Amino acid sequence: MDGRVLAKLEFPAVIAMLRDSAATVTGKERAEELTPMKAVYEIEQALDETSQAKDLQRLYPSFTLGGVHDLRALEKKALMDGIIDSQDFLLILDTLRAADRIREFLKTPDLPFPAIKGMAYGLHPLAPLASEIARKITNEGEVADKATPELARLRAKLRSLQGKAREKLESMIRNPDIAKYLQDPIVSIRGDRYVLPVRLECRQYVPGIVHDQSGSGATVFVEPMQVVEVNNETHQCEIEERAEVMRILRLLTEQVKGNAAELADIRESLTQIDFALAKGKLSAGRDWGAPLMNGEGRIRLISARHPLIPGKVVPVTVGLGEDFDAIIVTGPNTGGKTVLLKTIGLLTLMAQSGLHVPAEEGTEMAVFQQVFADIGDEQSIEQSLSTFSSHMTNIIAITRSARRGSLVLLDELGAGTDPAEGAALAMAIVEDLLRKEAKLVATTHYSELKSFASGHERVENASVEFDIETLRPTYRLMMGIPGRSNAFEISQRLGLSHGIVEGAKSYQSKEEARTANLIRDLETNQILSEKERREAVSLREEAAEMLAWIQKKESDTRDRAEKALEKAREEALEIVTQARKDSEGLLKQIRDMQKAGYKELDEQAARKIREELRGREDQLYDKLESGSVTSRRGAAGAGPGDLVYLPKLKQKGQVLTPANSQGEVQVQAGIMKLTVKLSDLEKLAEEAPGGGEAQKTGAGAIGADKAKSIGTELDLRGMLVDEAILEAEKYLDDAYLAGLPQAYIIHGKGTGALRKAIRDMASKHPFISGARQGGYNEGGDGVTVISLKQ
Repeated sequence: MDGRVLAKLEFPAVIAMLRDSAATVTGKERAEELTPMKAVYEIEQALDETSQAKDLQRLYPSFTLGGVHDLRALEKKALMDGIIDSQDFLLILDTLRAADRIREFLKTPDLPFPAIKGMAYGLHPLAPLASEIARKITNEGEVADKATPELARLRAKLRSLQGKAREKLESMIRNPDIAKYLQDPIVSIRGDRYVLPVRLECRQYVPGIVHDQSGSGATVFVEPMQVVEVNNETHQCEIEERAEVMRILRLLTEQVKGNAAELADIRESLTQIDFALAKGKLSAGRDWGAPLMNGEGRIRLISARHPLIPGKVVPVTVGLGEDFDAIIVTGPNTGGKTVLLKTIGLLTLMAQSGLHVPAEEGTEMAVFQQVFADIGDEQSIEQSLSTFSSHMTNIIAITRSARRGSLVLLDELGAGTDPAEGAALAMAIVEDLLRKEAKLVATTHYSELKSFASGHERVENASVEFDIETLRPTYRLMMGIPGRSNAFEISQRLGLSHGIVEGAKSYQSKEEARTANLIRDLETNQILSEKERREAVSLREEAAEMLAWIQKKESDTRDRAEKALEKAREEALEIVTQARKDSEGLLKQIRDMQKAGYKELDEQAARKIREELRGREDQLYDKLESGSVTSRRGAAGAGPGDLVYLPKLKQKGQVLTPANSQGEVQVQAGIMKLTVKLSDLEKLAEEAPGGGEAQKTGAGAIGADKAKSIGTELDLRGMLVDEAILEAEKYLDDAYLAGLPQAYIIHGKGTGALRKAIRDMASKHPFISGARQGGYNEGGDGVTVISLKQ
């Protein structure tokens, strides 16, 4: 597309934002090269890459391209048989390690970003090159001593020679006969040779070679004759050491040259990944989204915003290419007409470049082969072009090139000349572009174009709203309503006399006045309709929030009720267990009294025991009471053997005894025997209400569930004693509630500690009536047979 059009629509500013989002030099260069594409499938693929990169950085914020460097200059040096510096090899090593890290991350099997994962195709693992660099180059960028045995030998010799030279010089410094001639008692280096700083006037007293002189001339740096030979050896060793270093660097450079193709692939893959991540980062940082794309010339912007305008922006919603092919936008100056043109044009260029756009979900963009724009004043004194001439020059070029698949954006169409002629030219230009099937958005102040749009099937009027009260534009776009100049109203509010304003109105033709009034009425109706629409949307949102709140409250209430019911069931089980224990205790008391010689119990004591049992049963009923009053039919006349229904327990049972004087009967309900008033029962024929077996809940359901799930054996082999005792006690409680007569505890023979602990526990357990060793066919001494109380 024409670079001037891209500049007018401010596309380079978006590219600059994208470039700043890239992390690598090559990624920034790729961003600067980005231009709009023209194939729908390519654009959709690029948009998908942007979306995946955006999601990847949101889900994995620690994923970066840290450590990646631009290696092109080093690769070029290697290919030209140069030698890469030791410091630069660290850049290569960092890049190879970063490529390995990125490749391993993108190889994660469940990583849901196929487009980004596919970019890792060129991240070749160059482990041999990386390991060689790491072995031969230190973290400080120097060639390591261990790079080769020869280098290690030379550096060891060099250190020895240097130490020898320094030792001789230091001994001279310590010698009083020589120290008095020195400027400072230190060993210095000049030209890779060890020297002493000697006072100029004492030069003849220190035989040797002068290598340098101080700036003041007061000191000369002398290499004493005693160290000349050692320094010569040191210098020769340094030459050999540098030659070995260069040989090592040359060999490493050859390895880089041999992997030049792989390094180029790595660079390209890293560039692609960085470019995709930059697009995703740009979108995420500004809350942009992916538009839908089509090749039918259909645009549908939803709450779109210009991406370069800072702060709060009034969004625009506009459509083109479905019910109409051209939009004529009118309204006051500074009302946002030009911004609308630039927003449509710039978002089109961004979408066709694979970038997300600042618009809401559901936004749809068309793929145009060409985008033309005539925006702004391009008058030129040098070319003798007026405002009209500059606009017309652009429009002539546009009309010659525009065709189907073109988007044309014209600002102030027909302006800069006689209004009547300008309006006529504008209408003819619109007709020509429509005939060529181009899509058009144009702004104007001419009322003739408003009438033209109203009478043309494929042209739609639109206007930018202006607030007469504040004399400020609202920047809201109103589709289907032509704009007014508002000249009379603005002038009067600014202070122009009423008489002048009325005089001006009298010069208007009746047709113009009628048109102006019609536009005003349409604008008022549009504003009212939009206000009502916004109120309806607000009410719908409030209703949805209220419904969600009610549903949440209902869910919370249901959860609390279920928790309360569960708690009640747990309490019921606890009461049943306690009642059974208390009953056993009372019965044991009776047996103990009988064993003590009381063959017949005192009537008063027996009555007291019965009352305590009845009290426990009443407590059980109170705890199981659901809290609501249930209508009961009663069970008058029920006798032994009759089936009855207990509403409090929601369980059926069988009457065991006739009613006593208080109207109470004894009922067998599951494993429980209860004393219940006839008024609290419902007499049954064959089945519980509702047909089929009565629903069991509460204690009855617990006992029934235990009976279904509990087994007759418990295997404790392999457990510690404490662990086994806890497990056995829990099992025996469940077996007792389930009504099992007998249970087998398998503890094995072993040392006998577990067997002894189990039998000690059985002798004291309140639910156990007896325990014995297993028989020959029951496991012998490795099993204890438990008899449970019924």
